[in-house]
Amino acid sequence: MAMTEIRWHGRGGQGAKTAATFLAKAAQDQGKHSQGFPEYGPERRGAPVRGYTRISERPIRLHCAIQQPGIVIVLDPTLLDSPTAGVTAGTSEETVFIINSDEPKSKIAGQLGVSEAQVHCVNASLIAQESFGRPIPNIPMLGALAQVTEVLPFQGVIDSLKMTFGKKFAAHIVDGNVVAIKRAFEEVV
Repeated sequence: MAMTEIRWHGRGGQGAKTAATFLAKAAQDQGKHSQGFPEYGPERRGAPVRGYTRISERPIRLHCAIQQPGIVIVLDPTLLDSPTAGVTAGTSEETVFIINSDEPKSKIAGQLGVSEAQVHCVNASLIAQESFGRPIPNIPMLGALAQVTEVLPFQGVIDSLKMTFGKKFAAHIVDGNVVAIKRAFEEVV
């Protein structure tokens, strides 16, 4: 497996940093090398933020922002219309886009100016709200990522979530997040 580079776009409070770093830890749990880190603008709730995840079979020597992502995950669909968000910056015809949206893929592809085949949508905010009571889309997007790509096996993501967050949060919160991941895995278009 070549190195996989994932760029996360969200707003402060949506969990882009948490998802980027958790995915890196989940990859390490699977015996892979990884990095997960955020990039902040103005550090406040609602401000655009980026997160980055690199996963590889070999040690990773890069220590910089991801300029040419193979996968772009967008937690807030309002960022699609923001020229400063840079959702499509450095992408190619092979880049996979996973978008938190209930809009049709064709509409999202048109907004991004990419092929419909590159776009995958799931209403992660609704799934999160219904699964654990808060519309934070980051964890459900991990389920969509597992379905759309072969970055990590689905069960590996679930197992890492239980190991990582089971020590920090009550069982019903962890269980709600597991439900959210499973629903997004099944519902991504």
